[in-house]
Amino acid sequence: MMVNAVAVVFAVLVAAIWVAESEYIEYNTTQRIVPDKLNVHLVPHSHDDVGWLKTVDQYYVGANNSIRGACVQNVLDSVISALLEDKNRKFIYVEMAFFQRWWRQQSKATKIKVKELVNSGQLEFINGGMCMHDEATPHYIDLIDQTTLGHQFIKEEFDKVPRVGWQIDPFGHSAVQAYLLGAELGFDSHFFARIDYQDRAKRLKEKTLEVIWQGSRSLGSSSQIFTGIFPRHYDPPDGFTFEINDVSPPIQANVTKTNHIMWAMGTDFRYQYANSWFRQMDKFIHYVNQDGRVNALYSTPSIYTDAKYAADEYWPLKVDDFFPYADHPNAYWTGYFTSRPALKGYVRFMSAYYQAARQLEYFKGRNETGPNTDALADALAIAQHHDAVSGTERQHVASDYALRLSMGYEEAERLVASALASLVNQRLSSYGVNPVTDIQQCPLLNISYCPPAEATLINGKSLVIVVYNPLAWKREDVIRIPVSTGQVFVQDFSGNKIESQILPLSNATLTMRKHYVRAYIGKAPGGDTLKSWLAFPVSVPPLGFSTYIVSSSKQSSHSSTISKIYISEGSTNKSIEVGKGNLKLLYSENEGRLTHYVNSRTLVTTSVEQSYSYYSGNDGTDKDPQASGAYVFRPNGSFSIKSDHQASFTVLRGPILDEVHQQLNPWVSQITRIFKAKEHAEIEFTVGPIPVDDDIGKEIITQFKTTMKTNKTFYTDSNGRDFIKRIRDFRTDWDLQVNQPIAGNYYPVNLGIYVQDSSMELSVLVDRSVGGSSLEDGQVELMLHRRLLHDDARGVGEVLNETVCVADKCEGLTIQGKLYLRIDHKGEAAKWRRTVGQELYSPLLLAFTEQDGDNWLHFSPSTFSGIDSSYSLPDNTALLTLQEFKNGKVLLRLAHLYEIGEDKNYSLTASVELKKLFPNKKINKVTEMSLSANQERAQMEKRKLDWKVEGSTEEPKVVRGGPVDPTKLVVELAPMEIRTFFIEFDPLQTVPVPENHVAM
Repeated sequence: MMVNAVAVVFAVLVAAIWVAESEYIEYNTTQRIVPDKLNVHLVPHSHDDVGWLKTVDQYYVGANNSIRGACVQNVLDSVISALLEDKNRKFIYVEMAFFQRWWRQQSKATKIKVKELVNSGQLEFINGGMCMHDEATPHYIDLIDQTTLGHQFIKEEFDKVPRVGWQIDPFGHSAVQAYLLGAELGFDSHFFARIDYQDRAKRLKEKTLEVIWQGSRSLGSSSQIFTGIFPRHYDPPDGFTFEINDVSPPIQANVTKTNHIMWAMGTDFRYQYANSWFRQMDKFIHYVNQDGRVNALYSTPSIYTDAKYAADEYWPLKVDDFFPYADHPNAYWTGYFTSRPALKGYVRFMSAYYQAARQLEYFKGRNETGPNTDALADALAIAQHHDAVSGTERQHVASDYALRLSMGYEEAERLVASALASLVNQRLSSYGVNPVTDIQQCPLLNISYCPPAEATLINGKSLVIVVYNPLAWKREDVIRIPVSTGQVFVQDFSGNKIESQILPLSNATLTMRKHYVRAYIGKAPGGDTLKSWLAFPVSVPPLGFSTYIVSSSKQSSHSSTISKIYISEGSTNKSIEVGKGNLKLLYSENEGRLTHYVNSRTLVTTSVEQSYSYYSGNDGTDKDPQASGAYVFRPNGSFSIKSDHQASFTVLRGPILDEVHQQLNPWVSQITRIFKAKEHAEIEFTVGPIPVDDDIGKEIITQFKTTMKTNKTFYTDSNGRDFIKRIRDFRTDWDLQVNQPIAGNYYPVNLGIYVQDSSMELSVLVDRSVGGSSLEDGQVELMLHRRLLHDDARGVGEVLNETVCVADKCEGLTIQGKLYLRIDHKGEAAKWRRTVGQELYSPLLLAFTEQDGDNWLHFSPSTFSGIDSSYSLPDNTALLTLQEFKNGKVLLRLAHLYEIGEDKNYSLTASVELKKLFPNKKINKVTEMSLSANQERAQMEKRKLDWKVEGSTEEPKVVRGGPVDPTKLVVELAPMEIRTFFIEFDPLQTVPVPENHVAM
C-alpha cells in the first residue's frame, strides 16, 4: 500500500512529542528493510562545492564567512564523531578534493577509526571523483582524469571501489556521464536532481523518475545504468532540514516504482553540527517504525539501488541526454555553456598540456621529489567542478582556479623542459657535444608573446625549436611563432631548408599583446618592433619530437617569403579568391564578406556566409523578473554587428597560407586562415572589450549560413565524444512547450556542431566549450563571449562582467579563440571532425633553445619517437593516457574515436599492437581495468547488475574488443570503446634499441 510518507511521519512525531517526558530514551535505529511496507531510505549527505561563492580553501577552513557560513573541515569532524556514537548511523561523502585534504591532517588513531567506519559501511564514498564535475562544459578526458584521481585515492587508502554516481547539482546531464562516467566506471546506479521542469512534471505524473539510461548508441545495453531522478531538489522535505530551516514543498511517497523511496537528508555544506541532524533522524526512525505504517531506515544510495534491483521490476528506457535544463519557462540554463570563455579556454589548454607532460614524465622517468605533474593534475581536477569550468562562480573564485592552474603549469613546465633536454642530450652526449640546459616554453604564445623566439639572432646564434607531438600518429602541421625580423630562414634537423612565410600581426593582435602581457607579467613586452609571425610546415613522429632551426639571413633572397598584402578599397563588385591549395574561399570585395566555399578536390562548391550579432541580455524588469546571467541565457532581441564601409578588409598571400583580416568594429575582428595543405578554414576571432556604456549586457554570437535544407535538425557533441541529434523546438521525452525559442534550443558544444542535408554537411569545430544551435535551416550559430549587467538569481549573487585591470584602468575582457570550418559531401565529414578534433585537443607543444654554430645539424640528434619508429596508431584510434604510476606500473588508455555507422571506413574494429607502443621494453603483464583503473575489468563485469527494460526488443549485438592475448599483445577496440590497462614491464630486460631510435 502506498501512503503519503511525509504525512505519516508528521503525525507520528507529533504523537511522540506528547508521549516523551524529560528522560533518557534509547532510540532504536536498527537498519532493516520491510518487504510489505513503504521503506523510506534516509540518506545523510552534505553537498560541498569545490569552490563557488568562496574559494576551495575558504570553504574548507571556513574563511570569508561573511559570504557564506561554510566550513567543510567542521562537516567532516562533526560527521565522524556522530557516526562513532552510533553504529546504525550512515553518511555518504562525495568530493575527494576536500576529504583527501582532511584525511592528510588526521592522526593515526583517527585514521584507524575512520577506516572502520568505511569498512562497516557507515561511511560510504559515492561518486568518488575529486569534485562533482560539470557535465556540459568539460572534455571527456578531463572527466576521466579527475575521477581517476579520486578513485585511486580511495583505493590506496581504503581499498574501496565506489558503486554509485551522485551528480546531484550539475545543470543538465550528458550522455557521456551516463555510459562513460557511470557504467564504464563499474557504477551500479546514478542519481541526480536537476532536469527540465516540464520533463520532471511528466515523469512525476507517470512514475518514470527512475529509468535505465543508455547514453551511447554504439555501446547500447552493454553500457547502460540505472538512473534515479529526485522528485524535487537534493534537500529533504519541508520540515526535515535540521540545521537551517528551508521552505520547500513536501515529497509525496508514491512517485517512484516499488515500495522504496529515497530522502536526501542534507544539502549544501550541511552537517557542520552533525548531532543536530542525527539526533532528529534517530528520533524520526524510532517513532515512525514504532508506529508501523511506514518503515524508515538509515541508508545509502548503494542500499537503495540493491533494494530496487531486488524488486525485479521493468524500467523505462532513456537515451541521449538531459540538455538543455530549464527550471522555469524563461530560465534556460544555457548561458553557462559560454560563460567565462577565457577560463574555459585556459582549462582546455592546460588539459592538453597535462596529457603531453605526463607522457614526457613517463619517457624521462617519474621523480617523486623533482618537478612532476601532480600539482597540475590537482588543479585541473577541481577546475572540472560544476561551478568552475562552467563559469558560474564568483570572480575571485575564478581567479583562484586560474592561479592554481598556473602554479601547476609552472611545475609541469619545468618537468617538460627537463624531459625534453634529457631526451635530446642522450644523443648529443654520444657525440661529445655540450648538453642542452636551457629549454624555454611560451605560455603566452596565444597572444603572440614568446621571448626566446623574438630574440635577435646575432653572433652566429640560431634558434632551435623542439616540436613535440602528443598524438600516437605522425603529424603534418604548420606552426607560427613571433619573430622580430623577417630576415630569417628555417632548416629541419637534416639541414634541409624549409619553405617559410612571414606574416604581419594584425592591429587587434598587437593591441592584445601589449595590454595582456602587461596584465599577466606586470610589464610591457619588450621588442616594440615586433610586427611579424614566422610560419612554416613541420612533420613530427608519433609520441615524439622533431627539431627545426631558425637562423638569421643576411641575404633577403635566402629568407622567408614575405606575404603579399592586398587591401580592398571596397568599391568594386568583383569576387576575391583566397587560398592556394584545394580549398578556396570567395569574398565579395565591396562588402568584404564571405560568399562561397570551393574545394577543388572533393568538388564541393556552395554558397556560405558568416556574420556576427549580439543578443541583448534581458535585465529582468518585465513581468517575469528573470535576467540573463552566469547560468541563464534569456535574450531580449538580436542585433547585427555590421562592418561600416571604412572597415578594414586585408588579404595576405604566401606559399604556406593565405589570411583574410577583417575588422568589423572597434571590438570585433577576425583572421581567416586558409592553409595550402589543409582543406578547412581556421577562423581566429577577437571579441572585446564588449561595450556596456549603454547599460545593456551583450552576448556575442557568430553565424554560418548556407542554403542547405536541414529540416530543423543539427548535431552537437557530448563532452567531445558522441554526437547527439538535436531537433529544433523538440524533445524526445515530452511535448515541449516553447517559451524561449532561442535559449531553449542551445546545447553545449565541446568538439563541434554540424548540419547536413541530402547532399552536404557543414561542420564547425571549437577550441573550448561554447553554446551553440541551429535556429534556422542551413545555419549554425555559436556564442563566443558574454558580458552582462544583472544577476540571474541562481545563487552566485554577482553579475557576469569580467574585466582586466592594468595600471588602475579596468576594461572588459577581450577573448581570442578559434573556430574551424569545413563543408563536405554528406557522409564524408566524420573523418575530418574526428582527426582534426583530436589534433585541436592536443596541439603540438613547442620548446625553444639557442645554439652556437650548427652543432645540431652536424650531429642530427634531433628526432625522437616514443614508439616503434615504423608504427603509428590506426587512424580511428587515439592514445588518451600514458602515465607512470608510483608503483612503477604504466597506465595506458586507448580510445576508438568513431561511433557505430559514423564512417564507412573508420567505424570498424581497430587493433593496437602493444609491443610496438613499447618497443624497447619487455611487457610482463597486461591487466585490463575499469575506466578509473580502480578494479579489474573482469571483476567489474562479473558484479554488473542486469536490469530489465520496459518493452525492450532485441538490439543489434553490441561489439566489444576481445581479451588481450598475453603473447600477441594486441588490443581490439570497437566503435566508441575506451579500454584502460595497467602495463607491467620486466625491469631487467630491454629490447635492443634501433640505431635511429632514442631510448626511453
